[in-house]
Amino acid sequence: FSSAPDPTQFELKFTFVFGTLIYLIIVFCNLLVLTTIAASKKLHKPMFILLLNLPISDILGATAFFPHLVFSIVTQNRLISSDACLTQAFLIHFYGTGNMLILSAMAYDRYMAICSPLKYNAIMNSNNLIKIICLIWFLNFALMFTLFMLLARFKFCRSNLADLYCNNPSLLKLVCNDISLNNYYGLFTIFLVMGAPLILIMYTYAQILFTCVMTNNTDGRRKAIQTCGTHLAVFLVLQVNTTFTLISHRFDSASPFLRRALGVSILIFPPFLDPLIYGLRTRELKQCMIMFLKRSLGFTK
Repeated sequence: FSSAPDPTQFELKFTFVFGTLIYLIIVFCNLLVLTTIAASKKLHKPMFILLLNLPISDILGATAFFPHLVFSIVTQNRLISSDACLTQAFLIHFYGTGNMLILSAMAYDRYMAICSPLKYNAIMNSNNLIKIICLIWFLNFALMFTLFMLLARFKFCRSNLADLYCNNPSLLKLVCNDISLNNYYGLFTIFLVMGAPLILIMYTYAQILFTCVMTNNTDGRRKAIQTCGTHLAVFLVLQVNTTFTLISHRFDSASPFLRRALGVSILIFPPFLDPLIYGLRTRELKQCMIMFLKRSLGFTK
């Protein structure tokens, strides 16, 4: 397969520098969050253990996209084998679905902590936390494995991808067989992966907002709203970009440039912004990250 369109030399150089720099920043910042949470016993709480899964997913998504992009620029070869394309598409969808499920679990954690604090330790204990994390990754893998097994049964009769990277909607456009089953299952996964988290987060955050308004603890209310605002900002960035990208694939009249821009933004903004937003807006994590960097650089013993 090959992606379209053919870029100019200036676009190639800019994309190479931009892609390499952004990828290195994404990996560094997400690894910093990951290692800080893992190394700081102070952060071994349900909220941060759930957050630990987000940089893993973000690094996976960025690695599925950026290295191949940079490699294709260096070699000036935009071709990709069908097996490599399917692998890239699977990893990118696995990343997107994983983020949605992780953010949903984090929203539920905040809901229990703020709205039912007396039950929080009993419900979000170690055993239940492990079950939630295992459920996230199992459900993610099962949904995406089925999606791409349905796709892998076809032979492709075209070779020009509609997007700058491999994904399920673009690959379906290369198939000349009947793809009705794929479309039905694709719509099912969209409603499940996009709709269920949206409903869960709308409900939990409405309850959290109500609880914060009713409480007399001004400092606790401020911290709760700040933490939930951080989660909501991260969720909306991913939800809005993904929704518009998926919708644009359903309409032939949609601008190809807009669709490609939105599609690429899903792989740039969430992995780039997640560690920055959580690192800067979550005070406890921010303090531990600063201490971790100081110890790592030898400024403190």
